[in-house]
Amino acid sequence: MTEDPARATAARSWREALLVYTRPRVFAMIWLGFSAGLPFLLIGPTLSGWQRDVGVERSVIGFFSWIGIIYSIKVLWAPVVDRVALPLLTRWLGKRRSWMLAAQLVIAAGLLGMAQVDAVADLALVAWFALLVAFGSATQDITIDAYRIEAMDPEFQGAMAAAYVLGYRIALLVAGAGAFYLAEGLSWEVAYGVMALLMAGGVITTLALREPDHAAAAASRALEARVEQALAELNLSGEARL
Repeated sequence: MTEDPARATAARSWREALLVYTRPRVFAMIWLGFSAGLPFLLIGPTLSGWQRDVGVERSVIGFFSWIGIIYSIKVLWAPVVDRVALPLLTRWLGKRRSWMLAAQLVIAAGLLGMAQVDAVADLALVAWFALLVAFGSATQDITIDAYRIEAMDPEFQGAMAAAYVLGYRIALLVAGAGAFYLAEGLSWEVAYGVMALLMAGGVITTLALREPDHAAAAASRALEARVEQALAELNLSGEARL
């Protein structure tokens, strides 16, 4: 019996589509997505649950919700992350991985700090550590997005995004239900300490990856130069008419 060519083509297409996720950089996006998603709930609903559990006033809990605004204004320092080199780290790891590693270490340090302080007596310290986690997390988001775009050709961007979302969703489960489970069985301090240790997955992935080519960044700089030139010419022509 001869095999149906259409069915064979469809089977091959499915196999090729699935094999995309075995590519190292695509698979690594699962871990980077996990590293990006883990802090999100830990400075939001999970932190609110911890504070309610230890008797922090609701008005104070509501104030802590403002920390999440860091994610909304990360566009303000995205150009800095894109252009500024970190001492020693950039020379060792490259532009994207150096910022990624620095952000992950900041997140881990912030979570570990939250695990070491009294959630009631040291509210100011908790707020500062949570702010540190939020800043590191937002910076990591910026860098991972840049890495994803530069690391693979456009035809693989769908798989890169899908792998990232998978890791992110797993992290939400861990930082939500997982943290509550640990807090119930042990303590909130242990839960946040474990979450800090789980950031090691992102750190190891960052160190294992290769730095991508920065063709996208070069194209962006070229576009900016053309825009600046056009604005300068427009300004000169306006002054000439005056």
